[in-house]
Amino acid sequence: MGAAEWHQAGTEFLHLAVAFLLTAVIGWNREKEGHNIGIRAFPIVGTASCAYLMIAFSPQALQGLMAGIGFIGGGAIVKEGITTHGTATAASVWCAGAIGAAVATDHWTTAVMVMGLNLLALRGLAPLKARLDRDDKKYGDS
Repeated sequence: MGAAEWHQAGTEFLHLAVAFLLTAVIGWNREKEGHNIGIRAFPIVGTASCAYLMIAFSPQALQGLMAGIGFIGGGAIVKEGITTHGTATAASVWCAGAIGAAVATDHWTTAVMVMGLNLLALRGLAPLKARLDRDDKKYGDS
């Protein structure tokens, strides 16, 4: 391999590593919270999304990728009686795909902001979610 090939390989590895790290942070959060999709799945989704778009970027590839990731995220949603669990994890899986896609297309800042906003939704809004859930139980689901 010549210098140009090594440079290209280094650039591709950097993209994949950043997608991996940004989505692993979200996966770590989901794992820590005890969700069924976590530390392994999120970086796989983010890295694969990045790789697919680096290989063949087109609007059709992006559309197909996001639809496919939606299918994976759907597996995180569990319905128990009238209660549904896993929607935030499912949405976060979809977000991991967007992070990978952003990195692949050199939208680094977007990738970091999406990761940060996703964590804000998961962690920062958790107390509000808990309060709303308590209020629903207290007053009934009307």
